Amino acid sequence: MSDDLMFDIAVVGAGPAGLAFTRSLTGSGLSVALIEGQPEAALRDPGFDGREIALTHHSIRLLKSLGAWDRVPAGEISDLREARVLDGGSAFALTFGAEGADRLGVLIPNHLIRRALFEIVEGQAGVSLMAGRKVANCAVEPAAPRGRVVLDDGATIRAKLIVAADSRFSGVRNQLGVGVEMNRLGRSMMVCRMRHDQAHGHVATEWFDHGQTVALLPVADAEERVSSVVLTLAAPAIAGLMSLTPEAFAVEIERRMQRRLTGLELVGTRHAYPLATTWSRRFAGEGFALIGDAAVGMHPVTAHGFNLGLRGQETLAKVVRSARVGDIGSGRLLARYEREHRLASWPLYRGTNALVRLFTEETAPARLARGVALRAGQATAPFKAVVRKMLTA
Repeated sequence: MSDDLMFDIAVVGAGPAGLAFTRSLTGSGLSVALIEGQPEAALRDPGFDGREIALTHHSIRLLKSLGAWDRVPAGEISDLREARVLDGGSAFALTFGAEGADRLGVLIPNHLIRRALFEIVEGQAGVSLMAGRKVANCAVEPAAPRGRVVLDDGATIRAKLIVAADSRFSGVRNQLGVGVEMNRLGRSMMVCRMRHDQAHGHVATEWFDHGQTVALLPVADAEERVSSVVLTLAAPAIAGLMSLTPEAFAVEIERRMQRRLTGLELVGTRHAYPLATTWSRRFAGEGFALIGDAAVGMHPVTAHGFNLGLRGQETLAKVVRSARVGDIGSGRLLARYEREHRLASWPLYRGTNALVRLFTEETAPARLARGVALRAGQATAPFKAVVRKMLTA
């Protein structure tokens, strides 16, 4: 053990949740090992990955408090002023406006948020970045400091607390013996930016068409004529779309959208991601905690996943900081994090999954139920107020 590297906390995963959690500990006096398989260059300047993140007002305030907000170029931030939900060929739309607020939220490219978070963590006192290194195995042991993380180069890290932030397919979660409810949906999400004739007006549209789901997200553009297109289909169909030439791809997407947008032109690269939802059986235990997608991997349809990940790391950081000179790996202490984050996550996770089932089943009763649900939602002011508050509170 004399050659082991000693830290208070070992964070595995330098994605948004892991980076935000590390930053949330600034000034705490705790030493942190931040372990990430990607090379440091990829963290410092991540490439465009196609994903536009819809941030709630709470997430905006959090990024500001962490010091990351001002590091995102203002010209890359797109206001989200209205959201619409469409079903099949019906012209009816369930709409959510900002009402008293100036906007429902904002949309920012994922890679710019990641870059901003890395910039504020890089050089943070007490943080040792271990990039380009992967976890070979990890465990929580009875003797202090409990956590043992062995890297692929043979180095061993001992920590009072292991924090898994390594994606919904978390290897750390598996090695710690935490069970997970996983639903591999057999579908993929393709994302890309496209220019079009019509102005988007900073309106986001979610269209549940028969056999496919299409989201149109407004991208920051002086003419308001560039949107992020998010298309969900069976994995083989997405693979076929990815192989088309840009010209043929634009024709096919215009056809799939039934010319709701015209003059489509691919802007930049296309990216495809397999869809799976995950719910960890435990969020914490003696000597460990799970945050971000390692705790809850949401379906992207309601755009809650990223925001939930930021909220979860904030909750864990507050619990850890409250220990002061106490045992930050105590199961009793970490149970507070688990209770609060499960309470915040459970309704969103189950509600989102129910929504996906309702709007993707193709039976006649399901189609009828969708139309009824949309019209009931539009006519129910309390329901719309609750959804609006989730975004603007």
